[in-house]
Amino acid sequence: MWTELIGRLYGDAEFAAPAADEAIDRILPLGGVPDDLRELLRQTDGVRAEYGSGLVWSVQEIIEGNAEFRRNPAFAELYAPFDRLLFMADNGGGDQFAYVQARDDRPGGIVVWDHETDEREPVAVSLRDYLERRAASEGDDWYR
Repeated sequence: MWTELIGRLYGDAEFAAPAADEAIDRILPLGGVPDDLRELLRQTDGVRAEYGSGLVWSVQEIIEGNAEFRRNPAFAELYAPFDRLLFMADNGGGDQFAYVQARDDRPGGIVVWDHETDEREPVAVSLRDYLERRAASEGDDWYR
């Protein structure tokens, strides 16, 4: 389902081999894996599109990116905490997309984190919504 949807939305999409559940489970300590993201990763371990930008990161990129945001001492001084965010994509220019964990510990939609201002703004209610909105707009800053 996910690869077909993305293939229709993004003519230049590049798919990776599917990720195994054991690999996807390595994301769990970061706050869980939303069901829609798990299903996408089971079909393709990340998607590149739009000149190589990270439309959806691979399992390894999710783990490494989130570890960097949480453990970097310079980030701790510059930005609000990232512990309720699960970064999973980027725009190729520094801004990142993340699931936000709602107060009841369920996914609360997807936000964009602005790397210059530390603002976190809602951009989509689900992974499908994020993919469709991003595809329907032109440019790297479609979410503004």
